[in-house]
Amino acid sequence: MSAEPAFLLHRRPYRETSALVDLLTLNHGRIRAVAQGGQRPGSKSRQRLQPFTPLFVTWRGERELKRLMLMESRGHTALLAGEGLLCGLYANEIATRLLPLELASPEAFAFYSALLEALPAPAERALALRRFEWALLETLDATPRFCTPDGAVLDPQIRYRFDPQSRAFVPAEQGIEGRALRYIDQGDWQPAGLASALKAVMRSALAPHLGATVLRSRELMLDLARRRQR
Repeated sequence: MSAEPAFLLHRRPYRETSALVDLLTLNHGRIRAVAQGGQRPGSKSRQRLQPFTPLFVTWRGERELKRLMLMESRGHTALLAGEGLLCGLYANEIATRLLPLELASPEAFAFYSALLEALPAPAERALALRRFEWALLETLDATPRFCTPDGAVLDPQIRYRFDPQSRAFVPAEQGIEGRALRYIDQGDWQPAGLASALKAVMRSALAPHLGATVLRSRELMLDLARRRQR
């Protein structure tokens, strides 16, 4: 195979000196592979297999678990710290949890690449993260339907909550304004004051697919927020 652009999503020890890795690739989606020597101190594969580093990779194997053959850097590692780093870890965690193995998603790959460019800039971070979350939902064919369960148009004066079963919105006293949901549906995510509504929609739409297990990255974000309040 020709070398495939990729990013490391997750790595953990495998046997004595190898690593089991999840990679987001351009043309094959998420793949899981064994990186021989990936845990050996000083090995080239361990040095290259770092989060947020653009890679070229090749692999062998017809089953779900591949064997990495080539790992080369194709650019500089995104230098992330603080909240930017936690957002990057969150993106890696939800991609690992949500994407089925070998389901091609060039859109998710493109928005992940754009996210890494945006994360060092606080003003660009949230919107880039929402775009990536939306790309994951599109890959799963699970984007929200911006209407009521029976297909009626949302009233801009009424508040709504997301209904997981229908992927639509039902009236709710403490919900999101129909006006904000209309903006989101139109792809106009720039208006001031829309960020909280957009985040709430994404979190509600992602929740059924993430399951009950708490996201480790979200726990770290909450811990950082608590520390800042002290």
